[in-house]
Amino acid sequence: MIMIAWFRRRYLDLLGSIYIYNEHRGYTSIDRVLEAVRARAPDDHALIAAIEKHRADERKHYLMFKRWFELRGQMPLRIDRTCGHIDRFVEIMFCRTIDNLDTDRIIAEDAQFERLCRVISLTEQRGFRQVEILLRHPLVRHDKALIRIFQVIHRDEPSHWAPYDGWLRDHGKREPRWWERAVDGFIHSELLFLKLPALFLNPRLRRRDTWADAGEAAI
Repeated sequence: MIMIAWFRRRYLDLLGSIYIYNEHRGYTSIDRVLEAVRARAPDDHALIAAIEKHRADERKHYLMFKRWFELRGQMPLRIDRTCGHIDRFVEIMFCRTIDNLDTDRIIAEDAQFERLCRVISLTEQRGFRQVEILLRHPLVRHDKALIRIFQVIHRDEPSHWAPYDGWLRDHGKREPRWWERAVDGFIHSELLFLKLPALFLNPRLRRRDTWADAGEAAI
């Protein structure tokens, strides 16, 4: 029973740490998307509002996980961009990190913005399917607070890929091709079958010293 309790706690600890990293990465990355949209289509108020809601939801999810860790009396484990789905997707599709994306080029070129929309849409749809799995996961269902968090994410998620799919549709752009979906699947499998087990068994994995949003304006 002691080993089972340790296994459960370690799994949830790592799961929460990966999610809080990705939620923080999500809303801070959307700031770059908003910059591009406001420059490209300043009069498209519906699209801007939808992306602003996406940003607000990601921030809300981050804060829910932050509170979950605070109630546990712990800081998240020190997870980096190698466990970030959007990080890996952007790096593969644009051959550079999110922080080094050429925002001016994305603003100027339809092809670049189109690619970014597909990346975000696929990432959000992947997240939705994963949450559906986690809501049925016996280790997750043991933690009622975590279940409530994932229920909120499950409710919010469909509105997150809608504005990007809508832009692609309204501008006559293509849907993701098989190879783009394959990249998305590869990134997910890489995390699930390689990185997660390695982190789980890593005794030197340390906790963060500060919260990722330390010093940010509360918007």
